[in-house]
Amino acid sequence: MALQCQARVALIGGGTMAEAIIGGLLRQGTYRPQDILVGEPLAERRRYLAEAYGIRAIESNPQAIAESMADQGMLIVLLAVKPQVLGQVLEGLAGAVPKEALVLSIVAGAQIEMIRQKLGTPAVVRIMPNTPGQIGEGISVWTATPAVTPVQREAAREILSALGQEIYVEDEHYLDMATALSGSGPAYVFLFIEALIDAGVRMGFARTVAEKLALQTVRGAAIYAQQTGLHPAELRNRVTSPGGTTAEALHELEKGGLRATVANAVWAAYAKARSLGEKKP
Repeated sequence: MALQCQARVALIGGGTMAEAIIGGLLRQGTYRPQDILVGEPLAERRRYLAEAYGIRAIESNPQAIAESMADQGMLIVLLAVKPQVLGQVLEGLAGAVPKEALVLSIVAGAQIEMIRQKLGTPAVVRIMPNTPGQIGEGISVWTATPAVTPVQREAAREILSALGQEIYVEDEHYLDMATALSGSGPAYVFLFIEALIDAGVRMGFARTVAEKLALQTVRGAAIYAQQTGLHPAELRNRVTSPGGTTAEALHELEKGGLRATVANAVWAAYAKARSLGEKKP
């Protein structure tokens, strides 16, 4: 459903995920270049975004918000900075964000209440996207404060649809879980792909061939699992013949503690996400 009123987006931070959102919104046609303004401290990055997407990118975050309020309509302020600099950024935005604005945050570990108090804005949406959103194949988990209106929720969904799929959750604590599972998850998959490629090279494949085999195998397996809707264990059993090569390989993976290692890695990421949220910015 398209928005019933024109919205302007002020992105605070012009990094990778901000660029993914910009590109997705423009591809969808839901926003025009003149509807998007970015506050970004790096001059080289500002030049790149302006040239690549035809948007305005300026150094001052408060000015980006002020200029986004020039026209009538909904103001969306999207926080897309590193967790380590969020405190400084929020201090610089104090008093610059109008109370009626919708604030979206994709900052890992940043809790809604802290953002709400620092900016004085009741309508806050917290989002955990992931990097495949750069090609429109991501998944975002999000939640919102009670002050977010139905129209503002639809605006948030429209922005998230530019990155791929989205899941709304009622409780904010699920965001830290999503950070560990889907947010950091692509890195786990990339590491597994890298290991497959290296194993292929060790056996004697050219690296380009090993890379193509590994990438398409992981991609095809994921699509197959999605389309069949079957439990991964059932799919695994279907390709595991008794006494065969797959059974031998799986035995080594189990012996090496693959499941426990993955579980421990996800839990470590979850603990880190919680600790980032507990730090006073």
